Amino acid sequence: MSFPQPKPWISAIAPYVPGKATTASGRPAAKLSANESPLGPSPKAVAAMQAACVNAHRYPDGGATLLREAIARHHGIEADRIMCGTGSDEALHLLAHAYCAAGDEVMFVRHGFMVYPIAAQRMGATLVEVPDRDYTADVDALLAAVTPRTRILYLANPNNPTGTYLPESEILRLHAGLPSDVILVLDAAYAEYVTAPDYESGLELARRAPNVVTTRTFSKIYGLAAERIGWVYGPAAIIETLNKVRGPFNVTGPGIAGAIAALEDQAWIEAARAHNNQWLPWLKAEIEALGLHVVPSQCNFLLIRFPEANGLTAEAANRELQDAGYILRWLPGQGLPDCLRLTVGTEEENRGVIAALRAFIERAPSERQAS
Repeated sequence: MSFPQPKPWISAIAPYVPGKATTASGRPAAKLSANESPLGPSPKAVAAMQAACVNAHRYPDGGATLLREAIARHHGIEADRIMCGTGSDEALHLLAHAYCAAGDEVMFVRHGFMVYPIAAQRMGATLVEVPDRDYTADVDALLAAVTPRTRILYLANPNNPTGTYLPESEILRLHAGLPSDVILVLDAAYAEYVTAPDYESGLELARRAPNVVTTRTFSKIYGLAAERIGWVYGPAAIIETLNKVRGPFNVTGPGIAGAIAALEDQAWIEAARAHNNQWLPWLKAEIEALGLHVVPSQCNFLLIRFPEANGLTAEAANRELQDAGYILRWLPGQGLPDCLRLTVGTEEENRGVIAALRAFIERAPSERQAS
């Protein structure tokens, strides 16, 4: 008997695995695995979403007009060159859907966001994984990997899961070396956290270049991860194309209302940024004092590398930290089996996870290996 079969390239997809929300035993724990905001959403955003729920029987504005206008005012860009979607993930998928076919090539950095290869594989495109350098995108390696079949280059800046970034000068050099028919997708999900003075989110380049788009999200510093709201800005022709293939009501009414209110409450965003600026360096210093390597980060998380000797492995640390009530993200699926990614949490969570990590480090090697 025969059964319906998917396209062969669909069967090869490794599904996206989100950060764990519970321990293996199901016990309550501090979730520090998904880069969510420890402050949560603005109370004004929550109130706006609650008020919008009374119209749950009505379809939302299919063009998310008021939200696009609010984003345009905040960033000083054109509303008609913005498309809102179900998280920035939807824009990443739609770009591959609209511009790639079987046999085309899609490029991304080795230690990059897991959605990029999935978006490409859905269309039967060939994956081109380019090695990075010191956990950072390598512009020369990326340019060397371009072929006549290259259609899209996805680049998270700053990068998830490493936290590293490329300065504006390197982004401009990368763009200058790309063929004009290759779309450079600058995924700036963590742009609001960046403190480096030589960083630019991609808005300026996307404004003037016909083959550059930049994606953003309300899931991180704005604390609206559950609402799944993102947006993409770029050339009018590309945005027009994406609007042809997106869902007709791809952003919810409460989500639109909440995102607009969140944009207007910049005092809340400044508080979230200040919290991150206080605790990110504190966590880095505390972890390094334990003898572990921490990759410098411009985001709201740190990538911690373990020596993988004397029982000091990322896998063992992940297991014991969960036992202590802290869920981090172990990354063997992204080629980083010796690393854990730690999201900045509340003060209590930050101090607690360091205490638990210190207890793991200070245990005798035989005790760690036995556990």
